[in-house]
Amino acid sequence: MPSNKTLLLLPGDGIGPEVVAQVRRVADWMAKNRAVGFDLKEGLVGGCSIDKNDSPLTDETMADAMEADAVLLGAVGGPKWDAVDFAIRPEAGLLRLRKDMELFANLRPAIVFPALADHSTLKREVVEGLDILIVRELTGGVYFGEPRGIFNLPDGQRKGVNTQVYTTSEIHRVAAVAFDLARKRSNKVCSVEKMNVMESGRLWREEVTKLHKEKFADVELSHMLADNCAMQLVRYPKQFDVIVTDNLFGDMLSDEAAMLTGSLGMLPSASLGATDATGKRKALYEPVHGSAPDIAGKNVANPIATLLSFAMMLRYSFDMGDDADLIEKAIRRVLDDGVRTGDIASAETAKVSTSGMGDHVLKALDSLAR
Repeated sequence: MPSNKTLLLLPGDGIGPEVVAQVRRVADWMAKNRAVGFDLKEGLVGGCSIDKNDSPLTDETMADAMEADAVLLGAVGGPKWDAVDFAIRPEAGLLRLRKDMELFANLRPAIVFPALADHSTLKREVVEGLDILIVRELTGGVYFGEPRGIFNLPDGQRKGVNTQVYTTSEIHRVAAVAFDLARKRSNKVCSVEKMNVMESGRLWREEVTKLHKEKFADVELSHMLADNCAMQLVRYPKQFDVIVTDNLFGDMLSDEAAMLTGSLGMLPSASLGATDATGKRKALYEPVHGSAPDIAGKNVANPIATLLSFAMMLRYSFDMGDDADLIEKAIRRVLDDGVRTGDIASAETAKVSTSGMGDHVLKALDSLAR
């Protein structure tokens, strides 16, 4: 057996600990049944860290993240911490992870499993067979641009300021990730911005076009305004293969694409840094859904997005495509058998708990591994 992979688990708040617990179970299964083991370490992030440490992310946990081969996060936040200072809100811990680890490329696949094609709010013929990958720039744009803040004006009014800003290098590096991934899929990239009203959008389109011409001319490139893309995602989503866009639009469009699949509980994500001299890269994996405090502690949350995030980790951080495929096949088999958590259940399916879904996935893994 090769040396163990170091994995930092950050369950976080709300349903985070419940869904991450199912990843622990699958990791244990892999250690017993596959040629891989994981050294698992756990830390605090978000509201739970505020409660214990008066900080959403301690320096010690940040150091653990920097040293780990990969980080898997559950969810952060909840109304319990709405009144804390904005600088130490739960989400600040997640933003620090992204920034300090330089995780500039966020990968959010939106895949409709055949068994769930009727669960989407859109018609089956619109979403059946859907397989989109949204590549969102994650460390620039309006979420990090300066100046920012809330300021008092001389006339007694207040002004809120956020700055949308991008440089050539920031655009090129995330676009290159999108082009590379498209080469392994259907070889199409749609670059999305608002160049008609934003200078940063015009720069984005110009620089993506330049990079495409210089290094990725074999990939089909198209451009689309963000508002049109939002419409097209609900009109005819299967026209897209890889969408690359900035931080703000990526945040919104990826959540819209997520709901095409029927539930946020089905959508994983990967946040990747640059490859270093040894071929490794910093990476954080997390489900797209939030902390869902209304159902926290009830053992009813859907763990599939977190399990699929673990599969993405195997694929992108450890080059373990076969093992990632095995987990995805197990999940597909469970869904084909009519097993559902409440968010994707119907009158014709068997409704199970969070841990119950984990039980079924482990049974499917046992069957597929024979």
